[in-house]
Amino acid sequence: MNADPHTESMLVDTADAGERLDRVLARHLTSLSRSRLKALVLAGHVAIAGQPVRDPGHRVRADDEIRVEIPPPEPAKPAGEAIALDILYEDDAMIVINKPRGLVVHPAAGHSSGTLVNALIAHCGDSLSGIGGERRPGIVHRLDKDTTGVMVVAKTDKAHRKLAAQFADHGRNGPLTRGYFAFVWGVPRDPKGTIDKPIDRHPVSREKMAVRAGGREAVTHWQVVEKYLDTNGKPIASLLECHLETGRTHQIRVHLASIGHPLIGDEVYGQGFRTKTSLLPPVAKMAVDALGRQALHAYLLGVEHPENNEFLEFHTPLPPDLGTLRQALTEPAGESGGKKAKKSAKSKVKPLET
Repeated sequence: MNADPHTESMLVDTADAGERLDRVLARHLTSLSRSRLKALVLAGHVAIAGQPVRDPGHRVRADDEIRVEIPPPEPAKPAGEAIALDILYEDDAMIVINKPRGLVVHPAAGHSSGTLVNALIAHCGDSLSGIGGERRPGIVHRLDKDTTGVMVVAKTDKAHRKLAAQFADHGRNGPLTRGYFAFVWGVPRDPKGTIDKPIDRHPVSREKMAVRAGGREAVTHWQVVEKYLDTNGKPIASLLECHLETGRTHQIRVHLASIGHPLIGDEVYGQGFRTKTSLLPPVAKMAVDALGRQALHAYLLGVEHPENNEFLEFHTPLPPDLGTLRQALTEPAGESGGKKAKKSAKSKVKPLET
């Protein structure tokens, strides 16, 4: 085996042919733990024949050339960083923020800094120390990196326990409420519905989730808020209001894609719908092309305060990029022949602010 300070290389011999990649790495790179090796694979630091392989279960072949890039070890505890936060509410027990796009919630492989946790440590100081674990202090739920909207973070052990219990119950027996706005391709046939399909890791692409028999229970309720038309006056997209009964990774994205209505801008679960942009009026097409993320916003969060049991509800308007998208989809297309969007049956949500 050849090595330099940051790279390990090896050639798979016949004895290892057909084995899982993570097991072969663990057998030959004994200086690294199995969990560390798995994290390196998932983060894209392991390549075979020059191509990154992100599946720890990938079966290697004889004479495969494996190259492992080993970055410097990350500090055990995240450091505080001066990152601006849009704070909606704060007291000694908890803090509620409006998370922007592009902000990762907690440090992980490939994101050791610049996260919400780094910002919270700088803002809250030592009060977060140890609450919920060193790597995820205060975190009781999360939003995907490019999903915007309301999040609550605990600032004491008691608050962490009580808030975590509310999210574990998902509002089935308690007051927790979560609402999302999702811009999707197509218009569902019914005005509202429920998706009850189990979700688990994708069988091939381990960074993705998928509807799979035997997966964890996942329930999403949705309702059509607005319908949008293409240049020929035919339905092409819609705005849905979603409420969760469970909290699985990528749940809304996976569930809506499973019924044929993936999120606009979702490059992971909606790649096959890219060509639909050509049917949009020019202004709407420009808005979709400029989006650069899945069109999902957590507009509503209601929780019971962990100290005084008061129910608190927080709303956030659509962020600028989604506000621009909605305006572009709603407006008539002028000479291109488009027609104005249609409102759906009355929604229970507050007026859509932008």
